[in-house]
Amino acid sequence: MVVDEATGEVLLQKNSQDQAPMASLTKLLTAMVVLDAQQDPEERVMVTVDDLDTLKHTHSGVRAGATLPRADLLERALLVSDNHAASALARNYPGGMSAFLAAAHQKIEELKLTQTHVEEPTGLSPQNRSSAADMVKIVAAASTYPDIARITSQSSVMAALGGKVARLKNTNQLVGKKGWDILLSKTGFTNEAGRCLVMRLRAAGRTVLLVLLDSPATSMRTLDALNITRFLAGDSAVAALPRERPVQRYAASRARANKALVRSKAAPAQAARTA
Repeated sequence: MVVDEATGEVLLQKNSQDQAPMASLTKLLTAMVVLDAQQDPEERVMVTVDDLDTLKHTHSGVRAGATLPRADLLERALLVSDNHAASALARNYPGGMSAFLAAAHQKIEELKLTQTHVEEPTGLSPQNRSSAADMVKIVAAASTYPDIARITSQSSVMAALGGKVARLKNTNQLVGKKGWDILLSKTGFTNEAGRCLVMRLRAAGRTVLLVLLDSPATSMRTLDALNITRFLAGDSAVAALPRERPVQRYAASRARANKALVRSKAAPAQAARTA
């Protein structure tokens, strides 16, 4: 779904009311709820074993035992989609995880999201679901938070952890690229959700809210975004990539994910990368 921010006009849409897993796009809601609590951004928060991934059994993220300022955890959760950081932020919400989830559900009601449901703060759960139409509302709301807009519109930042400094790169590789004026961005991926992308960007003289859910491959997600901006500019030339191999790979990973969901009733789900 693509919407003109100034007028609310829907410029493009396809299956925009269909509910689907939203993966790490969840973190935009998580960030808004955390920022609404107005906790001290400089307070140091420890990542613990409670923040490790027991759904997909992934291992990337701030290690358990590390302590970072709340502001740094927010930056990692949004910029590099760190699941441990997002979990630690929610767990240290006033009243704990249960209070965070209650606040998230209240935020969903406040934004009048009729097709959005959240069970945990990272997006790892396939039960975290939304639609393109609801995600447009989430992006619009998130853009009113200066911290979210600032963090997600950076291509990279230098960050310190454990006495070392490393460069954290935005999971959306379009941010900072020539010809792209991106004001807010978030990616998402799980096998169930496919590749997801939301952006608030300036294109063809207007600001638009763009939502792409369930793309078969990262390259195709990027291609869709490129073709949408060309369409907005009145360019009839459409870029294309060979689609057979990415779609085949995606179909295979989706089949594995569906089998994992069945097995999860008796055993932990198969590990899968997330972003």
